[in-house]
Amino acid sequence: MSSNSITNESDTFEIGGSTVRRLGFGAMRITGEDIIGAPEDEESAREVVRQAVDCGVDLIDTADSYGPAVSERLIGEAIGDPDDVLIATKAGLLRNSEGEWLAHGDPDYIRNQVLTSLDRLRTDTIDLYQFHRPDDDTPFEDSVATFAELKDEGLVDAVGVSNVSAELLDRAREQVEIETVQNRYNLNDRGSREVLEICDEAGIGFIPWAPIDGDDLAEHGDLLDGIAETHDATRRQVALAWLLERSAVMLPIPGTSDPAHLESNLAASQLSLGDDEVRRLTAAAD
Repeated sequence: MSSNSITNESDTFEIGGSTVRRLGFGAMRITGEDIIGAPEDEESAREVVRQAVDCGVDLIDTADSYGPAVSERLIGEAIGDPDDVLIATKAGLLRNSEGEWLAHGDPDYIRNQVLTSLDRLRTDTIDLYQFHRPDDDTPFEDSVATFAELKDEGLVDAVGVSNVSAELLDRAREQVEIETVQNRYNLNDRGSREVLEICDEAGIGFIPWAPIDGDDLAEHGDLLDGIAETHDATRRQVALAWLLERSAVMLPIPGTSDPAHLESNLAASQLSLGDDEVRRLTAAAD
C-alpha cells in the first residue's frame, strides 16, 4: 500500500474538547541522532511536519526533551499554532550529553519548562501537556498538581500523564482531569494492559509509545507477514491497523523523519483487518 497522496482515514477521538484523527504523528525522530541536537537538514524535518498535516494528521506529539528543545522548535517553525491541529508536548525529563533520560518532576522546573515550550511552539496555550515520567525524588502528587495549576491558569488546555501504573493513574485523576495516558504498548509489549483497560472504561485517550518497534514486530513476523500479504501491506501497517482496532481510545503516534515512511504509516488507516485477523493478533501476546 503506497501512494503519493495518502490521506489519514482513521476514526476520530476527543481530547480536551478538540476532535482529532486517532492516527497521529510522533515528532521525536525529527531531531538529531539519538534524539540529541538538530537534524542534518532542518528544512526537511519541517517539511515532514507540514506533510503530516497536509495528509490529515491533526495530532502531533512531542516533548521538551526531544533534542532537547529541537523538536518543539521545528514544529513551531513549520506550522506555528494552527487551530485545526492539536500539539501535545511533555515535561518531566532531563537530558545530558551522554543521552540519558533523567526524570525531573520538580514543580519549579515544570513551571519553567512550560514557558519555554510555549515560546518554541509559538502559542499562548499548550493544547495537551503531559507529565513525561514520575520522579522518585519528587512526590507524584506535587508534580501532577503543578500541571493542574497550569491548566487553571490558562497556560494548558488539557493534561495527560505518561509512563504510569494503574495506581499512579488513579492518583493523578484525583487531582485533575486526565485526558490522555502515554505508555509503551505494541503488538508484543502488553505491559500496560491494565492501564489501557482503565482508559477504555473512562474514555481516556491512550497514546502507545513505540507502537511499531522493530524488535517487537520480529517476535510475530510469520503472523504479520501472512496477514500483510493478504492485504498487500507491510508488517508495520498491519501492526498499526491492529492498534487502531484494539481500542476506540487508542491513539498511535508512529514517528519518522522520512516522507515516504510517513505516508506508509498513514496508509495503515486505510487498512481494514478482518475480525479473525484482529483476534489472532490480539491473542499473539495476551
